[in-house]
Amino acid sequence: MKKTVCRYITISMLSLSCVGCSVSKFIPENQYLLNDFKIESDNKEVKPSQMNVYVRQHPNAKWFSLFKFPMYMYSASGKDSTKWVNRFLKRIGEAPVIYSREAAEESRAEIQKAVQNMGYMGAQVDLKEETDGNKIKVYYMIRSGEPYIVDQITYDIFDGKVRDYLEADSTRSQLYPGMRFDVNRLDEERQRITQLLQNRGYFRFNKDYIVFQADTMLNTYKVGLTMKLQPFQSKEKNKQEKHPQYTIRKVHYLLDADFATLSKNELKGLDSICSGGVNLYYKDKLFLRPRVLTDYNYLNTGKLYRNRDVQNTYSALSRLHILKYSNIRFEEIMQNDSTYLDAYVSLSKNKNKSLSFEIEGTNSAGDLGAAASVSYTHRNLFKGSETFTIKLRGAYEAVTGLEGYTNSNYMEYGVESSLNFPEFMFPFLSSDFKRRIKATSEVNVKYNWQIRPEFERTLAAASWSYRWTKRQKATHRFDLLDINYIYMPYTSAAFDAYLDNMDKVNPLLRYSYEDLFIVRLGYTYTYNSAGATSLKTSQRNSYSIRFNIEEAGNLLYGFSKLINKHPKEGEAFQLANIDFAQYVKADFDFAKTFMIDDRNSLVFHLGIGVAYPYGNSKSLPFEKLYFSGGANSVRGWRVRSLGPGSYRGDGNSIDYVNHTGDIKLDLNLEYRTYLFWKLNGALFVDAGNIWNIRSQGIQTEGLFRFNKFYKQLAVAYGLGIRFDLDFLILRFDGGMKAINPMYTGKDRYPIVSPNFKRDFAFHFAVGYPF
Repeated sequence: MKKTVCRYITISMLSLSCVGCSVSKFIPENQYLLNDFKIESDNKEVKPSQMNVYVRQHPNAKWFSLFKFPMYMYSASGKDSTKWVNRFLKRIGEAPVIYSREAAEESRAEIQKAVQNMGYMGAQVDLKEETDGNKIKVYYMIRSGEPYIVDQITYDIFDGKVRDYLEADSTRSQLYPGMRFDVNRLDEERQRITQLLQNRGYFRFNKDYIVFQADTMLNTYKVGLTMKLQPFQSKEKNKQEKHPQYTIRKVHYLLDADFATLSKNELKGLDSICSGGVNLYYKDKLFLRPRVLTDYNYLNTGKLYRNRDVQNTYSALSRLHILKYSNIRFEEIMQNDSTYLDAYVSLSKNKNKSLSFEIEGTNSAGDLGAAASVSYTHRNLFKGSETFTIKLRGAYEAVTGLEGYTNSNYMEYGVESSLNFPEFMFPFLSSDFKRRIKATSEVNVKYNWQIRPEFERTLAAASWSYRWTKRQKATHRFDLLDINYIYMPYTSAAFDAYLDNMDKVNPLLRYSYEDLFIVRLGYTYTYNSAGATSLKTSQRNSYSIRFNIEEAGNLLYGFSKLINKHPKEGEAFQLANIDFAQYVKADFDFAKTFMIDDRNSLVFHLGIGVAYPYGNSKSLPFEKLYFSGGANSVRGWRVRSLGPGSYRGDGNSIDYVNHTGDIKLDLNLEYRTYLFWKLNGALFVDAGNIWNIRSQGIQTEGLFRFNKFYKQLAVAYGLGIRFDLDFLILRFDGGMKAINPMYTGKDRYPIVSPNFKRDFAFHFAVGYPF
């Protein structure tokens, strides 16, 4: 085996050498391949990483920041463009970057300007070239010099009203004596003042009206700074004057009509109605209730114009799914030496109803199957943009490896219906409260019937939940009530025999396969520093946090205790002669993305989950138990095949029900890189496992202990490919076991002596793992 590895390494090195030689044919005579560049700084305040954006010419991209495979693929092509192989290699590859001295000089000048804007007015950037054959490395060396410091700040503001606003908000100013004379900080202050005034009625104000004048003192590094407010330039009067404040005079809503093509005479021809101080214009029929629009309108007549009100109106209208888009325009009105604005809000109607079909392939631990569904959506059920959806789904899967079963098929039938309200639906809430919360309410009803060779399971569920977003980064979800009824109409004789046998090993397992009521409430908080979440990886350093907590059965248990101190029959209280679950469960997820460059990133993920059954429950419901392995966990193991702890199992295919736990830990590190076309690659290392809180009979390998759990962490490594189709990301991961806590001796460390058949797991999934 060692000889084979050495042979492969030798062949790979020779191949790379040959490809490296072929690069030379694309480098013109007396020119150089840009091999690398480096920025050096003599000042800790001036970080080289901040200056990368000013470099105009970058070397060829590297896979995983190591190998210039795109350039090598391009160089492997011939110059004959009539051959499809050459065209294909050039299309997926990247042409060698030929060094341009003009681009380097432009980069040097841009870096120098950027450093000077940071307050180092005498900064110099030197350019150094280092050649090695037909390759060149470029150095940009920053000598910052002494910084210029703002010694005093004065204000030249002739407009008394504007001056009063700025003085009242002076505590938020970013300017102060002793600060470095940073041009970027001055621009941020201009932006802040502009936002302040635009929210005080100054509709026409922009940052160009704010000018800074700097006076450097002779033979010192001190700067006298003056902020000056330029007078308003009136186009009609062609003279300078004070900045006008605008008041909202009228608000017009145009439903399914574009004001850009309507004159005022045509506007008069539309049907209209006035509601809550807002004029509504429409053709033929009003498709939204007037109260809905007034509740979602933040433009109030008689009040000063505020840009914040405009953005809040856009945000509120975007939650109405019956609207395709909205557009707000203003018309200036001069009246009695006062300035007013008439607002025109155009609303375009979306399709009322839609029907969609979906076909999907499934892969559960290697068992292939297919599913199909049909969905009907009504986006304006009660003329308040309430979205009603009903979905019918059917699935089939060929289950393999079940000994003793003549029927090895898995069938699933389901119907799910939801009704979404674009507001906080709850009795006795004021309109002002609903406007502040900006929440959506949702009612869900679901019925699911699963037919497996081992058993049949029926799930009926109903829920009421709220969801709201704050500043496009934080999302809250509150499940006020979630009722689930699990009914087990059939279990096979073989499965019953398995449960009987497991009573000696794990006596609590049986509780997961009995009829059960789950009445829960929960709260989920999600924060993504990059803004709106999507399937794609953020293009800058970012992080995300998700926290979830839920409880079930406490109110029912308390009510049952009031009626009867002890259960009438059995060991648990019942609801309609059926046991109900009682537990508390908490989950925490953290993911951090480090952008190395525009093609490479490093992502770290931590996931922790703890669930504790008590009171009316000895074990968690099966749906609430944790499992490990699979496409989003430790990828060296198939789904539901790892843990708890060092539990190995008996190898029986039904034994997946025993690979569950009350505690879960996931640690993941993934290096992501852009390859070519729509392909991305990843190298990953995963670690994790699950454990039980309570002893499961004679099965003690899965019990969580602080002095032992870290020794039971499973570790895997592998390689992944992602197809980025813009609207969808398909992921293929191949993982190998590195440390296997289910074994002892040399089998515990398959990274030393790997067995592909035993230690490899393949996963197909949609989207990134975290």
